[in-house]
Amino acid sequence: MNGDAGLWCDRLVRGLGQHEFDVYALSRGRRQEAEGRLEPPPHVSRVRTAPLWTAEEDGVAYGRRARRRFAESYEELAQVLCAGPSGGGATGPDGPDAVPGLMADRFGSALYGLAELARDEGGLVGALHSDTAARALERACRAPGAHTAVRGARVPDLLAIATHLERALRPLSLDWYGDDGLGAADLCHATATGPAALSGLLAGHFSDVPLLVTEYGARLRAHYLAAGPEAATPAVRTLLAALHGRLAAEVYGRAAIITPGNAHTRRWQERCGADRARIRTVHPGMESARFTEVGEAPDRADPHTLVWVGRVEPAKDLMSLLHAFAEVRKEEPEARLRILGAPTGPEGAAYLGHCKALAAQLFPDEAEGVHAVGDNPVCFEEIGGPQAPTLADAYASGTVVVLSSVVEGFPVGLAEAMFCGRATVSTDVGAVVEVIGGTGLVVPPRNPRALAEACVALLRDPERRERLGAAARARALELFTVEQNVTAFRGIYLEIVSHCPVRRVVLDESGEPLPFAVPAEAHVPGRWTGPTAQVAGRRGPGRAPGATTGITPVRATPLKEREGAR
Repeated sequence: MNGDAGLWCDRLVRGLGQHEFDVYALSRGRRQEAEGRLEPPPHVSRVRTAPLWTAEEDGVAYGRRARRRFAESYEELAQVLCAGPSGGGATGPDGPDAVPGLMADRFGSALYGLAELARDEGGLVGALHSDTAARALERACRAPGAHTAVRGARVPDLLAIATHLERALRPLSLDWYGDDGLGAADLCHATATGPAALSGLLAGHFSDVPLLVTEYGARLRAHYLAAGPEAATPAVRTLLAALHGRLAAEVYGRAAIITPGNAHTRRWQERCGADRARIRTVHPGMESARFTEVGEAPDRADPHTLVWVGRVEPAKDLMSLLHAFAEVRKEEPEARLRILGAPTGPEGAAYLGHCKALAAQLFPDEAEGVHAVGDNPVCFEEIGGPQAPTLADAYASGTVVVLSSVVEGFPVGLAEAMFCGRATVSTDVGAVVEVIGGTGLVVPPRNPRALAEACVALLRDPERRERLGAAARARALELFTVEQNVTAFRGIYLEIVSHCPVRRVVLDESGEPLPFAVPAEAHVPGRWTGPTAQVAGRRGPGRAPGATTGITPVRATPLKEREGAR
């Protein structure tokens, strides 16, 4: 998850002080490990972490029976992933699947077979890197009915696939699933599909812990985009797509409730097999207080200024925005465009250079100093400078906020502009229409003329700008605040727990069991939750009575891939 939406997990935990939390975090890189952690609130009992980016040899030596168990489960997994359409293998939400139930059962059987082996033997790292695994992959690729793209897999492809599988299955080897870990939780809340949700699946498999899955972006879609032609060979892409598709379907099938952050993500989940009856859309919770002053104050910005705020990268399509602004200048010669944001990585820096070159080409008479604020029609700035010291100041610097992206999940910048009471012009991508809800103008992506016409319409109509800005702020305060997000999840937590059997054994003073001693209401703070009985069984040692929620976060920004653990 990117942008402000990535903070939702930390805000959720801090907002639900009546629950007791354990945080289980999976990190994705050395840089993330070095960035440190946020101090958790008092009701977070512990934080446990594990890296996905590195794995040491576990030193586990399998006996003959364990080697046979591994070979059977891994070969079954490989066959399911390599199967072509006629064999029941689907490589994505649109792929044909002749016998989806059978293939899903085979995938689940292989996955949980490997998990049980890891629990019994102490790990899978060595086995997943073994010759046995490589030979099983090769046989599956060459088997009759295998997908056409994998039949020609060469040795480098097989080794790459084995490495990806080991990394994806690394949570199977963690020691998180006993009664001193996730097995003692009343609810496991995974912040995405993938490794985090895989940990939740195992908690359910071993200890019947119900699973709640939240996605604020279509993670499966992100995998498809990341594994493009330049990233991997067809064989590797096909098998990875099959793995992530099967895992997503397994997660959606096992989850008690699934909470997408928007309708765009919800459609992906439904296409991947999620049951509509178990889906609840919960928008990300965003801090609105920092935008209050701008949102409630009269608009004193230059009425001729358009502003764009965000991360500078190709997906934001600033090239189209610059071409659109050239058309705007023909109709409104006094118009100005402020682009406020920093590039992300080398690719973003190169893209920023191309954008500046294009701006100089489109406005040659004013090219000198085009990178600075002044009389130039286009200026490029970073937030934190003298002209825009804060994010709120960035939005306040223009009278119309423009979003020109060709790819978006939940458009965080658009919601921030709405909190600031700004009229907006956006491209119709991702969840933009759902977020804007009629309080701004929406145009097709990669259409500079349509973008220009919408901008000119708002620049020429101050009353319309004011009306749309007020409606946008009211909508944002109703739908996208931290308070609404926390309230929604509080209800979902209690709903799940109230429908799940109590797994803890409660004893009276004489040691006899007390049936129905821990009703759902015990998860709400109040006088009935006092320590009147001894709790034994599933809860780990030293744990206080009350609700415990296991959270296994993966990606966040700026918490960067370890939400709630930083």
